[in-house]
Amino acid sequence: MKESIVQTKSFKFSLKIIDLYKELEGENEYIISKQILRSGTSIGANIEEALAGQSRRDFISKMAISSKEARETKYWLRLLKESNITSINVDGLIEDIFELIRMLTSIVKTSQQNLTKH
Repeated sequence: MKESIVQTKSFKFSLKIIDLYKELEGENEYIISKQILRSGTSIGANIEEALAGQSRRDFISKMAISSKEARETKYWLRLLKESNITSINVDGLIEDIFELIRMLTSIVKTSQQNLTKH
């Protein structure tokens, strides 16, 4: 089965988050690094679960969880940027997370609308 665009983008984003985590740990930043690792990699994990969903409602639920995790990740990235805890540039990751949030929001809304039509 061919991967979906959101599946591919979330996986690539997870790899970038892992790299960021390693950089932060190298700077002895352990609290936010663990938070961002958890939320940033769970986006793709929940998308994978959604794609194997047992029902449309299960698919929507897992995609909605992915969307929530993406929003949490956005929070941690913005916090890193604005707090000056690190000099690591996270602007590219912030752009990526906004794109994932837009995609996930669209998927959830469309799926919910389609569910109520049936």
